[in-house]
This record gives sequence, structure tokens and C-alpha cells, in this order.
Amino acid sequence: MENESDETYLSTGELSKILNVSVRTIRYYDQIELVQPSKKGAGGKRHYSKEDILKLQKILLLKSLNLSLADSRSILLEQSMSAILLAHQSLLSEEIEHLTNSLKHTQSLLNLLDLKTTLHWEDLISLVANAEKEKEWNQYFSVEQQSHLKSQLPKLENRDKSTKKWINIIKRIELCLENGVSPVSLEGQLILEDIDILSEETFGDDSELVKAFWEVRKSPEASAKLGLYAISPAIIAFLEMAAKKEIPPN
Repeated sequence: MENESDETYLSTGELSKILNVSVRTIRYYDQIELVQPSKKGAGGKRHYSKEDILKLQKILLLKSLNLSLADSRSILLEQSMSAILLAHQSLLSEEIEHLTNSLKHTQSLLNLLDLKTTLHWEDLISLVANAEKEKEWNQYFSVEQQSHLKSQLPKLENRDKSTKKWINIIKRIELCLENGVSPVSLEGQLILEDIDILSEETFGDDSELVKAFWEVRKSPEASAKLGLYAISPAIIAFLEMAAKKEIPPN
């Protein structure tokens, strides 16, 4: 530290240690005239005053908000606290959106893992691609139906009980298929009854919506367009035979 006329100055090295910023960065800010020392001694030694230190602290704060040096310079010239807070708010909103999407993707993968037991890179790539793809709901449902589905339809990205119930239904059907249990068996009919209960919880008494949605779920292409988990043809066939009480051919 150096004292002259009751003014306290810090050298570049001292400033670097106190603010935990590299000497190279401090010198670069001086070079581009962003934060310059109030005094320079022999041999180009820099001396930073309290005002210089405060200015550097402001720059470091703005840098932590991912603002460019050009934007930081403008804000410092304006001396606008509201501009700083608005920039910080914008950054936080972007981070929240990014984290929210990451959480949804992760939960979707956990639900897929619950359904499929094993996952592959293709599942992750497909999941992210479908999340970013524009969905073609208008092609299959009315505006009113879309509004209902988007608010009530279970999603892989959710961790609610309704989504878990539908996942368990699919797993139960897969066990029936694996063990050769007939759709017209007691187990098959109980599964169908549980689906009716869940459908009522999801769709209410709108039979037209149930029918339209079922047609979409029977089509792998339509399901893919809407970013829905593809139900295997074997599961579709099991449910249709259970509804008609048909015994599957040997």
C-alpha cells in the first residue's frame, strides 16, 4: 500500500489479491480504458484509488451477469442501477428457463427408464429433438380439445401420480404379453377397467375427445408428430381385444 495526501492506493498486485481477479485482466481493462488507475508511477507502476476499485468491482459484477464489456461500459456511463437490475433479471429468467427444461428432460428420461428398463443415446437425442419440434396439434384436435389435453394430459416430463399410473398400466400390459395372459382374462379386463377410470380422470365425459386421442395413439406417426411416447402395436392390439373381449389367435 502507498499513502499520499491521506489517499490510499492499491498496486495492481494488491488489487488482484483483494478482488480475486488476475493481474492480466486488470491490465487489459486499463489498456482498453475501461478501468484506469488514477495514478501511474515510475516504470508504469499503477496506483488504484477507492473510486477506481469501486469501478472495477462494478465491472466484475456486470461480468458475472454475462454482460459484454461494451454493455458494461455503457451502463457505467449511464450510472443506471435499474439497467443493472433489469440485466440481472433477464439473465436469471434465462437460467430458470434453461434449468426448467433440463429438469423436464431428466424427468422424461427417468419415466422412459421406468417404462423401458434400459435407455440408449437414441432415446435422449429423440427426446430433445421432440421437445424442440413444433407440435401439430391443430391437425388432430379442435382448439377446445387442445386446451383440455395440454392441461390434463399426463406428460413424461412430469413426476405426478397420474403419469405414474399410466406408466404402470403399460407395464402391466407388457407383463401380460410376456406371460401369455389373455386380454379377456380377469387381469386383462381389470386393466381395461383401470384404463376407463384413468381416462375419465383425464378426459372427463368427453367421449369424442377420448376417441380422437385413441386414434392418434394407435398411429406411431401421429404420436411422433405430437411428441408422445410411442405405444407398441402389441399393446394397442391387447387393449382392442380386451375391449371387444376377443381371444387372441394362437
